[in-house]
Formats: sequence, C-alpha cells, structure tokens
Amino acid sequence: MNHFPQAWGRPRDDIYGAYDASYLHTNGPKTHTQSPIVTGTSVIAVKFKEGVVIAADNLASYGSLARFTDVKRLRPFNQKSIIGISGDVSDMQYIDRLLNSLAITESHAAEEGHVFSAQNLHTYLSKVMYKRRSDINPLWNQILVAGLDGDEQPFLASVDLLGTTFSSPTLATGFGAHLAQPLLRKVVPSEEDVKSVDRQTAIEAVKECMKVLFYRDARSMDRYSIAVVTKEAGVELKEDEQLQGQSWAFAEQIRGYGTQVA
Repeated sequence: MNHFPQAWGRPRDDIYGAYDASYLHTNGPKTHTQSPIVTGTSVIAVKFKEGVVIAADNLASYGSLARFTDVKRLRPFNQKSIIGISGDVSDMQYIDRLLNSLAITESHAAEEGHVFSAQNLHTYLSKVMYKRRSDINPLWNQILVAGLDGDEQPFLASVDLLGTTFSSPTLATGFGAHLAQPLLRKVVPSEEDVKSVDRQTAIEAVKECMKVLFYRDARSMDRYSIAVVTKEAGVELKEDEQLQGQSWAFAEQIRGYGTQVA
C-alpha cells in the first residue's frame, strides 16, 4: 500500500507504473467562465407616470437545483436609482463591489451638488460590461437600471454581457423576456402610454408577472423583492414579499406538451 496521502486512491506505482498526470495540464490558451453555475433568473420592470417598478425573485439556482433561497438581486445605488441583476451570482457580487466603491466616490461629489442619476449609472455599467467583453472575459449578467434621470423623469434601461444597451417602458430579462414582456406591454404599449399608468396599476402588473413566472419558470420561486422609485419617496424596497392568490387549477387541463388540453 502507498502510504503517501497525495497518492491515495491511485493505482500502485510499483505494480501499474508511475501515475500519468499530464491530462491535468493544458497547453491551450487561458480561458474564463463559459457556463455560469449559480444563477439568478428573471428581473422585470415597468415605468409609470411618476417612476419605475422593478422586481426579481430571491432564488439562486445551482444548475437545476433551487439551492439558495435568500439571494437579493435588487441593489439600490442611491435615492434615485436601483439595479436588478440576472445571470451569474459571483459576477453579480463583483458588480456589487464595484458599485460600493463608486458610491463612496460619489458621496463626496454629492456634497458639491452633483447628483448621480440612474442614467449616469446605466452609462457606467455599460462601459464596465463592454470593457470586460472586449477583454474576452465577460460578466455573465444582464442588468436592468431603473430610477430617475437628470430631469427627474422615469428612466429604465438594460445592459447585457456584450455591453449592448437599450431602453423601453417595459423590460425583462431571462424567461421574463418571453413570458412577462407580453403582459407588461398590454399595460404600457409605448412610451407615450407611460403618463396614463398610475403607481398601483404598475405594481399589480409586476406582481401578476411574478406569479406567471413562478408557474412557468422552473428556476423561479414564490418569494421575491420589489422596489418602487419615485421623485417624492426615492427608492422604496421590499425584499421578502410572498406571492398571493396562487391557483394551479389550470394545470388539471394540461396534457402532454404545447397547447394540448383535456
């Protein structure tokens, strides 16, 4: 028996020959994360006439396992902006450290009257994501930035792992882009319709979308965080909300896959 701990579990050298560890080494190029392991799913957001509502569930999945059930993916930056992050959780934590550092810097600038708006924050994050993409070491996330712009108007925009940016009155990441967006667009079809949507209507629409995502997305859960950003109250964040009024009655009529019904 080979008594050296580093050799335990290996065939004996005196019988089978020296252990070949060459397969453990590679002469290829340096590589980075290609497939995130611990991930968060959808983030959804919608504008209304006085601000923005944004929500994300509290689940971080280890592959297909619902492993971490208390991961907060909404991160307030100041009283004018908040971000929601989907994708790799370790990269989300890296972004959080960047924003902590930025917040300290901006706290000194705020004393001189400078205000860091949601639009400024979105520009900063787009530069960070594009720089990492250009280094061929992207942050595997899609981020929604919600809040108020420099004119105190509702602001909502997205940036993904390639540094691609766009804005819309309703936005969603992950499965939400397929399941929640059609529902949100019924409430706010265009930018002009934002002025006709009140706070309560926007909140109810987001809560209904979170319920649909819990029904249909295997990587979601029924506990979520929701935030409302307005000029008067700033960022109002609730981090441990529970879905209400769930009904699985529709499942009784589903047979097989697709649109088959009993």
